[in-house]
Amino acid sequence: MISKRPTVFYGWWIVFAAALGLCLGGPPIAVFSFSIFFKSLVHEFHASRAAISFAFTLHNVIGAMCAPLVGRLIDRFGARRVILPATAAFALILISGRALGISIWQFYLFYAALGLMGIGASPIPYGVVVSHWFNRRRGLALGFMMLGVGLGAIVAPLLAQRLIAAFGWRMAYVIFGFMILLIPLPVVAALLENDPAQRGLLPDGVQPKQGASERQSEIQGLTWHEIWHSPTFWLLICAFFLTGASVHAGVLHMPALLTDRGLSPERAALAISIIGLSLLVGRVGSGYLLDRIFAPRVAMFFFGASALGMAILWLGSTGNVALAAAFLVGLSMGAEADIIAYLISRYFGLRVFGTAFGHAFGAFVLAGAVGTLLMGAGFDWTHSYTVPLAWFFSAMVVAVALLAFLGPYRYAAEREESQSLEGVQTASIPG
Repeated sequence: MISKRPTVFYGWWIVFAAALGLCLGGPPIAVFSFSIFFKSLVHEFHASRAAISFAFTLHNVIGAMCAPLVGRLIDRFGARRVILPATAAFALILISGRALGISIWQFYLFYAALGLMGIGASPIPYGVVVSHWFNRRRGLALGFMMLGVGLGAIVAPLLAQRLIAAFGWRMAYVIFGFMILLIPLPVVAALLENDPAQRGLLPDGVQPKQGASERQSEIQGLTWHEIWHSPTFWLLICAFFLTGASVHAGVLHMPALLTDRGLSPERAALAISIIGLSLLVGRVGSGYLLDRIFAPRVAMFFFGASALGMAILWLGSTGNVALAAAFLVGLSMGAEADIIAYLISRYFGLRVFGTAFGHAFGAFVLAGAVGTLLMGAGFDWTHSYTVPLAWFFSAMVVAVALLAFLGPYRYAAEREESQSLEGVQTASIPG
C-alpha cells in the first residue's frame, strides 16, 4: 500500500526556490525591464530604435542557440549544476555594466553575455526540475513557479524606472546584480534538488514501499530521435515561434508605443507593470487550467486573448483602452513557459525532457529576437507601429489555428501515474 507523507511535500519548496530564482533573474531584468531602459539607451548611444532593439535580438539569439545545449547538460548532469553557476555569472555580468563605455558595441557584448548566462537560469532548467517533482499537479506547479516571473515583471520595471532616475541606467544594472547575489542565489543553493528520488519519493509526494527505488528511477518518454522526427513537435515549434515573435514585439516596445501616443513615461512604466499583472494571471490561470482542460485549448484561449490585444493596439487605441490591450498582450507571455513545458511533457514524456524543452523554449526565445527587431525596423521604416502590429496580429491568429491540429496526449497524467504505481507494485513482489 502506498502512503503519503503527512508533512508539506518538499516539491512545493522546490517550486518556491524556482519562483524566487526567476523573480530576480533574466526574464524580469533582461527582458521585461529592457523597455524601461530603451529610451535612455537610445539617448546615450545616439542610436535608432532598431539599433537598440538589436541588442535584445543578440540577447535572444544567443539564448536560443544555447538553449538546446543547456537542455542536454540538464539531462546529463542535473539542473542544479547548471542553475547555480549560471545565476552567479549572470549577476556578475550585470555588475560589470558599470564599466560600459559610450560605444554601442560594448552594450551589444553586454547584452549578448546576459543572454548566454541567463538561459542557464531560465524557465528551462527550473521547468525540468518542477516537472520531475510533479505529475498530476504539474500544470499548477509550473504555474506557481512562473508566478515568480510575473511578480518580477511587476516589480523590476518600476524599480528600474526609479533606479535609472536616481543613479542612471548603468548603476541600475549594478544594483540588480548585487540583489541576485544576495537574495535568490543562496536560497536556490539551499533548497533546490533535481529529483524526488533523492528523497525516496515519487512525483506529487507519493512515498513508495521499500524496494521500489530502482523502478522509481525509470523515466517514461520518447527518445530525442523520435521527438525530432515527430510532426507534432514541429507543429508546436511553429506555434511557439509565431507567438514568441508577436508577444515579445508587443511587450518590449510597449512603453515606446504608448509614449508616442501621448502617455507620460510614468504611465508607460505602469503599462509594463500591468503586463506584469497579466503575467501573474497567465501563470496561475494557465497552470490551474492545464491540469483540468485539454492543454491545446488552454493555449488557444491565452494566445487568442493576446491576438485581441494586438488588434486593439493596431486600431490606434490610447489611454486606458491601450492599457487594457497591454494586459491582453501580456497574457500569452505569462502562460507561454507553463504551456510549452506542459505540452512537451505530455506529448513526449520526461525521458529527454530537458533537450526537448530546450529546443522548444529556444525557438520561443529566438522568435522574440526576430519579433523585437522587426517591430523596431517596422517603426523606423513607417514611422509608426501600425504596420508591424498588423503583422503580429496575423501571426497570432495563425498560431492559434495551428494548435487546433494537435491530437490527444501520448503521456497523460493518468497513464504516467498508472505506470509509476505499476512499478512500485512490481518492485514489492518478492523473487
